[in-house]
Amino acid sequence: MYNDQESIVYGCIKDVSGALGDSERRKTNANAMMALPDADDWPFLCRDMFSLPVAERTMSQYHTDVMHFGASYKAVEYEWEQWLAKFEDLLANMYWVSATVHLETELSGTHTFTWESNGSYHAPGSGGISVRCEWSHEGGLHI
Repeated sequence: MYNDQESIVYGCIKDVSGALGDSERRKTNANAMMALPDADDWPFLCRDMFSLPVAERTMSQYHTDVMHFGASYKAVEYEWEQWLAKFEDLLANMYWVSATVHLETELSGTHTFTWESNGSYHAPGSGGISVRCEWSHEGGLHI
């Protein structure tokens, strides 16, 4: 039965930092992630799965804000279109340069989804979100 199958979803959203409006970009992105519910209707996309970048920069950090996320699900691939729609709704409200989502499934391998901005970055409400998917499968079925 597919309900026993575990799926792992993880990835990151990247945005440039070190530019004018840096703090406003971080604030907008943090607000978008914090606006997610504690627990969402299935399939889950909630704020608890996201990590916010540090607001203060140190000299040892490069110029990319990395907002990473991850969660474990029961067979989320059967509801994947809904999960992707919710993720793209989140991206529509954020500043970002690229985003990557990895979907690891027991039966159909690993899928990698990537979004890249059409210009130097995506701004909230600017539209133009498109995704590319790559699929890989390693090993056999785990029975």
